Amino acid sequence: MTFQSPGSKLALTHKHDWLILVLLAVIDGLLNLVEPFHRYVGEHMMENLMFPFKKDTIPMWGVPILSILVPIIIFLAFYCSRRDIYDLHHAILGILFSSLITGVITDSIKDAVGRPRPNFFHRCFPDKIPVYDSETGDVLCTGIKAVIKEGYKSFPSGHTSWSFAGLGFLSWYLSGKIRVFDRRGHIGKLCLVLLPLLIAALVGITRVDDYWHHWTDVFAGGIIGLVVSSICYLLLFPLPTKPHGWAPHAFFHMLGEETSSHGGSQAPHESKIDEFPLQLMESGTRFR
Repeated sequence: MTFQSPGSKLALTHKHDWLILVLLAVIDGLLNLVEPFHRYVGEHMMENLMFPFKKDTIPMWGVPILSILVPIIIFLAFYCSRRDIYDLHHAILGILFSSLITGVITDSIKDAVGRPRPNFFHRCFPDKIPVYDSETGDVLCTGIKAVIKEGYKSFPSGHTSWSFAGLGFLSWYLSGKIRVFDRRGHIGKLCLVLLPLLIAALVGITRVDDYWHHWTDVFAGGIIGLVVSSICYLLLFPLPTKPHGWAPHAFFHMLGEETSSHGGSQAPHESKIDEFPLQLMESGTRFR
């Protein structure tokens, strides 16, 4: 009989999930190649699209570092403390799903809506000489094609949705790990859990300050990221308000199987998971 470690079992069990992640990444990449819908922009509409064309305060490449890499480092820190491969695997899987699903949703809407950015005028007419179609009154841009293309991708904010997708997931994760809802009223724990959400909100604010997005773009991006991160977290982890909200569902299923094989008793039904004694879960047993 071949022995399989919990880590190898997890990899085999979730191999299709990892393949779907690769597929989502490919889809998101293709969406960035699609030419967005060019919404009509008349001369009378240009008054609200003449803000300065500034550089990003936070470049797009910095968002995955902030919203994915930093949380994964935190996941690894918890793994080094508890050596729970189930927790590490599901945390990384969950945050990647949250980010990539959010990315696909965000970029799909961007391409479909084609809303001009607040700095659209300077993207469209870098020489500051506007040109409009004599028949339709629509803009006839004279700028660089790639810059103009990005100018039609205002709604929703990708920086904001990605930030809330990753940091929102981290906030859920921390609330379970440090047991914010243990009914002891430690306000310091709450502040720690809200910190990732504050950082994500500040990322969104920079997009308005840089005149790359309207405030409604940022608001919508935040909602998308929060909703997707919440769904992805609760798919893999219990609610943090549960007595055992500090570990993924897979950990409790594994523990039920261990209890059944060693004690000869039937593994508990999923609805009975919370009846496991907390002392048993925290007895020091490590699962690698």
